[in-house]
Amino acid sequence: MPDTGPLLLDAGPYLLRPLQPDDATTLHHLVNDWEVVRMLSRLPFPYPRDLADNWIASTCQMQARGEGYHFAITTPGGAFLGCIGVRIQTLPQVGRVGMLGYWVGRPYWGQGIATHAATRMARWALAHLDITALRATAAQDNAASIRVLEHAGFRHCGTDRQMFTARGTELPVAMMEANRTDLDMSTTPIPPQSTRKLVLVSAAALIDARGHILLARRPEGKSMAGLWEFPGGKVEPGETPEAALVRELHEELGLDMARACLAPFTFASHAYPGFDLLMPLYICRRWQGTPTAREGQKLAWVAPSALRDYAMPEADLPFIPLLQTLL
Repeated sequence: MPDTGPLLLDAGPYLLRPLQPDDATTLHHLVNDWEVVRMLSRLPFPYPRDLADNWIASTCQMQARGEGYHFAITTPGGAFLGCIGVRIQTLPQVGRVGMLGYWVGRPYWGQGIATHAATRMARWALAHLDITALRATAAQDNAASIRVLEHAGFRHCGTDRQMFTARGTELPVAMMEANRTDLDMSTTPIPPQSTRKLVLVSAAALIDARGHILLARRPEGKSMAGLWEFPGGKVEPGETPEAALVRELHEELGLDMARACLAPFTFASHAYPGFDLLMPLYICRRWQGTPTAREGQKLAWVAPSALRDYAMPEADLPFIPLLQTLL
């Protein structure tokens, strides 16, 4: 099961929590509404009461298998407003993607609930699930849902046709997608070319006695959340790259080491949409302490041969073959 973190998510003024059997009555009351069901591709109308019980039970099974994560959208006081979830699919030539779906009961339309929930869900899923992107579809006559996805950071990637069970026909749908770069750009606008800056970051390949390398997964709330990287951080004004790395490894992992323990190995240069990155990589085999995640990140000791199994920022990728050759 992936590192999903706590399954109680703040979504602005709302909460997302796992579905429970006791939700079935309210869920059935809200979703068994023609104006709601007609915009959902898989649901029949009328929506049978026992289908609510069966569907909630199936979401618990999907979560246990790591195949999907579904939540009730509620107020802080516990009032049930709707549902949102992600199903994991493996697509040819794409890999694992999350299929986002949601609905909100008609009494609660027009309050921004779906936008808050979809935005939070998208960031949570890309930070905690082993997926390359999120996808969603919305009927082309459902302008409100398309706006929700746009506000959540999704971009249009085409059109298709999809069967809508309640309406008994295929309808044109807008296809939407969001990856980690899309979500980063939705919160941090790209600066003009003339104001681009160079960011200097020091990173370390910490190598244990088995020859395994420590990777850290970027936590939710940071850019490129969910990707694995070599530990390190930004070099502050007045710092040397070695001093910055000693500081960062202590702050992030609780490790103490001397600068002499850092052996310069190679560097990477990469142009991201909003800045240019220069990153020297140091080899380190000696330190004091046990690496401990102090900033909510997940840690993994990885054999060199398995490094490509971990999704990484583009700037880190050139390090992989060099480390595999070294080790």
